[in-house]
Amino acid sequence: MAIQQGKTTWRKSSYSLANGDCVEVASPAQQSIAVRDSKDVRRPALAFTPQSWSAFVAIVDNGTHAV
Repeated sequence: MAIQQGKTTWRKSSYSLANGDCVEVASPAQQSIAVRDSKDVRRPALAFTPQSWSAFVAIVDNGTHAV
């Protein structure tokens, strides 16, 4: 899925550091969650279904899987 980054509102976590090393998240369409690298916003964003994004967030929040 192509993400129209110019028309998308991106959010950073409140835990992000000022050095810019973070990811940004947006919901450019009803059935997608987009993720991009804040250091190079011109690169393509990754797109996930809401279900797969929720599963990822739950795993990260639980802290049970090492990356």
